Amino acid sequence: MSDFTDRVGLVTGAGSGIGRAIAAGLARRGAAVAVLDLDEAAAYGTAEEIAEAGGRAIAARVDIADEDSVRSAIGRTVAEFGQLDVAVNNAGVPSSGRQLTGMRAQEWDRVLRINLTGTFFCLKHEIPALRRAGGGAIVNTASGGGLHAIPLSPAYVAGKHGVVGLTKAAAVDYAVDGIRVNAVAPGMTRTAHLDRATEGTGMIARHQELTPLGRLATPDEIADAAVWLCSDESSYITGTTLSVDGGRRT
Repeated sequence: MSDFTDRVGLVTGAGSGIGRAIAAGLARRGAAVAVLDLDEAAAYGTAEEIAEAGGRAIAARVDIADEDSVRSAIGRTVAEFGQLDVAVNNAGVPSSGRQLTGMRAQEWDRVLRINLTGTFFCLKHEIPALRRAGGGAIVNTASGGGLHAIPLSPAYVAGKHGVVGLTKAAAVDYAVDGIRVNAVAPGMTRTAHLDRATEGTGMIARHQELTPLGRLATPDEIADAAVWLCSDESSYITGTTLSVDGGRRT
């Protein structure tokens, strides 16, 4: 098991689902973790769970679409813990189910601003902190939609493809600083939010039929992949996107 003792990590979108599982996974392995989420109460809930399990965590609200908010949250992390070694940029939003010709420009802008520009803001302010710590690892949460098309999700697919490209560009530019940048591309993952969003639609059953492993991922399975990419066990991996999708490719 990877050891993150004496390391500091941050996770965006850590108030629930995959982000919460990643934050807990880093903490179980010894990291001090900044739990960041737009929903401040949810962030505090995750931090409390980590503390109750014997870990160290702080919670803060962050709006990744706002560069000042990102800068402030990362600054607070470093001020509180003294450094930053690991960052997982997990926050994001879906787009509504419609073709691009039926999509309003405002929705396109919102999804791209959060999913792609928000990831850019996080990288922009995490990288100098990691450089000051002597290097480290960053993992961006992409999606199967960053590797292939998902019907009726043009803004989401475009943004997540952008995250994959941004991951590759940052990996090349900052390898000299000892900073590795990778992405994880989850398939459909069983979360409370997904269950609410798909109730009565039959979507989960259809997805399971199309997935060779025959089921959805759990948040912990995605978290294990992300934590591994943050660890020394993946020390010669950078610029890659790891699919965690049960074998599904379309």
